[in-house]
Amino acid sequence: MLTRRHIRIKVMQSVYSFNIGKQNKLEQEVLFFKESVEQTFNLYLLLLGLLKSLHAYADEQLVITRKNKIQSEDQINALQKFTQNRVLLFLKDHEILAKQLDNKKLVKWDLEFKFLKDLFKSVSASQVFLNYVELSNPSVEEDLKFVAKMFKNQIATSNYLYDYVEDNCLTWADDLPMVNTFLLKMLKHIDVNSSQTLTFPRPSENKEDTDFGIQLLEKVIANDSKLQEELLGKTPNWDAERIAQLDNVILKVAIAELLYFPMIPSKVTLNEYLEIAKDYSTPKSNNFVNGVLDKLVKEFDHENRLNKTGRGLL
Repeated sequence: MLTRRHIRIKVMQSVYSFNIGKQNKLEQEVLFFKESVEQTFNLYLLLLGLLKSLHAYADEQLVITRKNKIQSEDQINALQKFTQNRVLLFLKDHEILAKQLDNKKLVKWDLEFKFLKDLFKSVSASQVFLNYVELSNPSVEEDLKFVAKMFKNQIATSNYLYDYVEDNCLTWADDLPMVNTFLLKMLKHIDVNSSQTLTFPRPSENKEDTDFGIQLLEKVIANDSKLQEELLGKTPNWDAERIAQLDNVILKVAIAELLYFPMIPSKVTLNEYLEIAKDYSTPKSNNFVNGVLDKLVKEFDHENRLNKTGRGLL
């Protein structure tokens, strides 16, 4: 589920944390990095749990609505369509998902009643839902399409969800777009007749990438002074104090990867950190990072310091 770019972002976060916490030790930052990776997978489970809880909320509302004779048949029909959706029922009855959520002891979404109420209200008012309700006998494929569109349009874009994950885990806000994308792809390929089609990725499946992240983090922190020296004279129009701390971190992590990871092509490293700078720096800072890294790559290449192995790695 995690990509190398996401691993690099987590390394950047850990280095930034190390720089802020002057008394932190390398071991603490490695632990922070590992926990950050673990939390990414917990966020995936949290979002699946939200879908289950939204279905449970609709089920409760259906019971209440049936008892309230004032409600119209259209309202009952709409609730029935939602609660009978076979993908949502698949998630509701999935034993492994239930165990995973119980073992992780993640947030109980049913306690977030106002959020569930507002979220279901948003879903109910959407054109996607109104079109779905009009289907007399939706197929499994139509059930799938509805859940996928609902997740993409109402859940993934929820400001409350973003604020919630940001408040509850330091790194979840950065993880959310990537996890949303992964979960959306998974939803589109569920087979409601096969519980195995709901995947549960584990950190161990990303061991090679996680190990790369740990090694990169260790190299940056252990060689902090040397990496800082590499920037001397490369920023003639910028005093060291004027360089934004995050830009400084991006540059040092990129330099460490260029110098200490011979199997990674320089072009890959350059492109990755330029993209990261676009997302995490201001437009002005992005141009600054771009210029410095371009200058460093040319200098390292000229001085034969890149030590890249394999073909086409420069």
